[in-house]
Amino acid sequence: MSNTNDTKLYTGSLLLAAPSMRDPNFSRTVIFMAAHSAEEGAFGYVLNRPLEQCVSDLLPDEALGALADVPIFVGGPVATDKLAFASLHWNRQKSTLRCRTHLSVSDALDELSLGHEVRGFVGYSGWSEGQLEKEVEARSWIISPAKKTILTTSPPTALWSAVLEEMGPVYQIIAHVPEDVELN
Repeated sequence: MSNTNDTKLYTGSLLLAAPSMRDPNFSRTVIFMAAHSAEEGAFGYVLNRPLEQCVSDLLPDEALGALADVPIFVGGPVATDKLAFASLHWNRQKSTLRCRTHLSVSDALDELSLGHEVRGFVGYSGWSEGQLEKEVEARSWIISPAKKTILTTSPPTALWSAVLEEMGPVYQIIAHVPEDVELN
């Protein structure tokens, strides 16, 4: 096992489920890694599982303003009884994705007023200390830098293939592997 200094940290990266991933919570998912440390594990949100609902569907009695129309996604299998807000903003100069998580309603409204994309997430994806590293070593995940594609792909369910397509020829082949590999 590598020591902490050798551990690759994935904060800010995308995790794409390998085609061999059989866990229905993660099959063909794209996860934005909001936080990762060797000591505390990892945390992120699934970006390509929309619930086809908006915030006002879940919080109908709240005064939400512009937040009422924000789409809701399944963020992962942990804490699915909680709704969390995150903002996503592409920085053109640095070619990086900025993600703010655990936003309050007022913070989410502020982010919307700045023109940033805000999403609601039911649940999140989490890994305990060392768990993600073992899954990456077992090739359960394909790691990619965050891409603007995650904000521009429509519908969001097409994101897994879209990101793989941008990664080059080998990944383009992976993007077209049928979900049921026995059909291949």
